[in-house]
Amino acid sequence: MYAVTLTESELRQIDTVTSSLAAKFDSVNDPVFLRDSTVYAHELPDRLRAELNTFRHEESGGVLSIRGHVIDDTRIGPTPKHWRSQTGRAATLPTEIYFVLCAALLGDVVGWSTQQDGRIMHDILPIKGHENEQLGSGSKELLTWHTEEAFHPLRADYLGLACLRNPDSVATTFASVDDLDLSEDLRDLLGKKRYPIRPDRSHLPQNRGETQHLSAREEALLTRSYEWITNLDSHPEHVSILFGDPAAPYLRIDPYFMEEAYADTESAAAMTGIVDAVDRAIREHILEPGEVLFLDNYKIVHGRVPFTARFDGTDRWLKRLSVARDLRKSRDRRMSHTARVIY
Repeated sequence: MYAVTLTESELRQIDTVTSSLAAKFDSVNDPVFLRDSTVYAHELPDRLRAELNTFRHEESGGVLSIRGHVIDDTRIGPTPKHWRSQTGRAATLPTEIYFVLCAALLGDVVGWSTQQDGRIMHDILPIKGHENEQLGSGSKELLTWHTEEAFHPLRADYLGLACLRNPDSVATTFASVDDLDLSEDLRDLLGKKRYPIRPDRSHLPQNRGETQHLSAREEALLTRSYEWITNLDSHPEHVSILFGDPAAPYLRIDPYFMEEAYADTESAAAMTGIVDAVDRAIREHILEPGEVLFLDNYKIVHGRVPFTARFDGTDRWLKRLSVARDLRKSRDRRMSHTARVIY
């Protein structure tokens, strides 16, 4: 993991930019803000822009931590009980703007119509009733390491996590494909498209949110998305776990939703081999308030250790962004060329 710690002068420069934009926009979901975020991002400090550019182009390490941004714990208010609780102008808006501007130097932020009501900026916090779920809103259950949206052909290139609050020092886990000790035979086997993978539960119809505000076309596209995901859940696609350059491969895996990959002896051996290798390489990192963590979703798997939530407004609270390097790849699944929500 590579870490950048912002200086006082850099923080003042960032504050000037975010304060100006917070006076102009009420939400990071504003289409004009999203359209122009890459332009605004060039007002960030030179060193920060250079580090993000290096992270994007060199593909080394796969994890970038940006530290130093200050969170006013009182100003942001209590940790919400649910991600739907946020209505109107967010008290966290300046931090969200800063987060999006950093992400805009890696690509275009996107959202999912089937996740958190199509919001671009996600809230990651414990939800009562989800304690034992394999969801970002879980708590007591170990969130098994995985590629984000591993099942989806349009999964993000980068995943961003911005920490607002983490009083219990709950660790995020991660491992890089570069650190895995895999034999050549195992690499060859993992490169074959023979491993069924189902959608994670956050995208399934039972977690569908409010849709009264949707137009007829949006409702039709959302229905199509849920039909596709439901069919994929029943008839999972067979994918390769390693892909790209065999000498420096990318990784796509979510073992919790790949139980059918253990159906035959050879695939089961390959799954056991890769899972054991990741388990040996897994690391823990405790996000601090104000820290932004970017993970290369083609190289890094991530998860979260279990914790006991209090549901009293003081629990761990992160913001999450998905970033795509090539927005055109999802054009047939978005409402328009400027839209950021994938159906």
